[in-house]
Amino acid sequence: MMRVVVDESGEHLDAAAQIWAEATSWRDNDKDVAPLELSRPIIERVLEISPRSFLLMVFEDEDDGRPIAFTAVAPVPGDEDMAELHYLGVEPPSWGRAYGAVALVTTQDAMLERGFSAAKLSVYVDNERAVQFYERWGWRPHGEAVPHPRTGKLEQEYRFALAQSTH
Repeated sequence: MMRVVVDESGEHLDAAAQIWAEATSWRDNDKDVAPLELSRPIIERVLEISPRSFLLMVFEDEDDGRPIAFTAVAPVPGDEDMAELHYLGVEPPSWGRAYGAVALVTTQDAMLERGFSAAKLSVYVDNERAVQFYERWGWRPHGEAVPHPRTGKLEQEYRFALAQSTH
């Protein structure tokens, strides 16, 4: 049985950063997994956006199982009703085993509980696995795809109305 923890203190920052480094390495077919010194600040920046920012961690079991998946969420500056799902990561050996769905649905619930009425995220257009995943869970494209400022890869914004969440 899985265990889900909402972490507002950053206690699980390193675990989330490690999952993110491994997942992006697998996604990009890169044999080099970024060290924590590089992946930690990426997740840490989300937590620093606002006191309402949080990590959501999914653990393998109810006891002291290892973390399998995470999300990193923060309010959108200037729009306190909108949350941004900055990152969702699942350790690669666990892909396709519903951990991502558990992370996404429980994150949507946590956002709603924290007073957000809508959420957004951005995903690379060529990340077909992620695009299909978000669309299957009711997220819809918003606007046109634009180049990511660092990578130049096309990125599509998706939005989700939390108040209408039914799962």
